[in-house]
Amino acid sequence: MLRQVLRALAVLLVVAMACTAGFYAWKNPEKATLDAAARAGAPGSFAALAHGVTHYEVAGPDTGRVVLLVHGFSVPYYIWDSTFASLSSEGYRVIRNDLLGRGLSDRPDETYDGALFDAQIDELLDALRVTQPIDLMGLSFGGYVTAHYVGTHPTRVRTLTLVDPSAERSRIPEALTIPVVGQFLWQAMHVPTMADNQASDFLHPERFPDWADRYRPQMRYKGLGRALRSSLTTLSNTDFDALYAGVARANVPTLLVWGKQDRTISILRSSVVRRNIPGIEFLAVDSAGHLPHLEQAATVNARLLAFLAAHPEQPKR
Repeated sequence: MLRQVLRALAVLLVVAMACTAGFYAWKNPEKATLDAAARAGAPGSFAALAHGVTHYEVAGPDTGRVVLLVHGFSVPYYIWDSTFASLSSEGYRVIRNDLLGRGLSDRPDETYDGALFDAQIDELLDALRVTQPIDLMGLSFGGYVTAHYVGTHPTRVRTLTLVDPSAERSRIPEALTIPVVGQFLWQAMHVPTMADNQASDFLHPERFPDWADRYRPQMRYKGLGRALRSSLTTLSNTDFDALYAGVARANVPTLLVWGKQDRTISILRSSVVRRNIPGIEFLAVDSAGHLPHLEQAATVNARLLAFLAAHPEQPKR
């Protein structure tokens, strides 16, 4: 009798494991490997850096003042389209890149924290032979990335612009923190919904009908979910008061831009940034959600250009 029970349990276990594996394979959108063949014909350029290949694009004159645009948690560099076009048309040399783990950049199996992104930015600038201080702009999670970089590389940055930046620790459901189980749940339940969830970043998503479709291609490649979960863990462990106090110590002129109707990161969180960076300039953008540089591009671009002009490039000696 005991043998029959054990045999039945074993069969049930095998069936359950097979069903679980089948469900995971069905729900997980990451089926392909990101390699040279996958990148063939893609816009932009690629640089082989220490932690993997970085996808980037440069526009504007080679002699122009350098601006680096750092995107948010998961939407690749195209999220900066309007800013990229505006600044480059005004004579700036504008660089934008996909953070490691996103877009067409590699997805190394590493901890996605400030040190990793510091290295990516440093090595990309070196690869592009950028030696002068840059104007750095970070959006959402890119606010964490750029603030961290300013704190660790203050002499390499002329100005910092933060657009609706991360400003509070992420709350991660306990189930997602369990080894193996957490990654399974994240990959099977959360990652597949990410493209459609991007619409919530807009106050008027109907004005951006192709937004989810632009997001989906990166979801095909293995490693996106792992990178995002690691980044979420980093945000859950970040002391944001200390992060932005580090920017203040670097004495880098800083502009803060925030959409008044942001439902992703409430404008109320701007107090965290403002109290830790005395003298910071602040622009609250009406009729805009989490991406004011897209929903109110004319207003934001005008302020960005004015801010940069107020902090001119120092003449070479």
